Amino acid sequence: MPDLTHGDDVAAVNSLRSAVMRLSRRLKHQRVDESLSPTEMSVLGTLARCGTATPGELARKEHVQPPSMTRIVALLEAKGLVRLEPHPEDRRQKVVTQTERAEAMLEESRRKRNAFLATLAADLDEDEWAKLRAAAPVLEKLAHL
Repeated sequence: MPDLTHGDDVAAVNSLRSAVMRLSRRLKHQRVDESLSPTEMSVLGTLARCGTATPGELARKEHVQPPSMTRIVALLEAKGLVRLEPHPEDRRQKVVTQTERAEAMLEESRRKRNAFLATLAADLDEDEWAKLRAAAPVLEKLAHL
């Protein structure tokens, strides 16, 4: 665990935060569909990773209030990116499923963002690239804690 009273750990956490935020902003500009908000894209990404989910489950995973998720799902449904279907066990609920159109859009978005990162990584030397490859699983873990 980082010791935030130790100067090196404070500097590392600060540097990591700053770098991740800058890189995230740059990646957000590599969008395929400008009509989707970052939150809408995040919901589609969650559905791609986790599969079908209720709006309540999506709200928890996305850290938003259920009424907000209901609005987001309605917008995505109107754009033809998700379908609402009856819950298999609880008829009072619906489940959200992404459409083929959403899958294709997410794939194109991943391709564009991966190409952008590959272009940036081309400027790294072999040692830096090796460190980045080794750090990727750790960053992935941080992103999902």
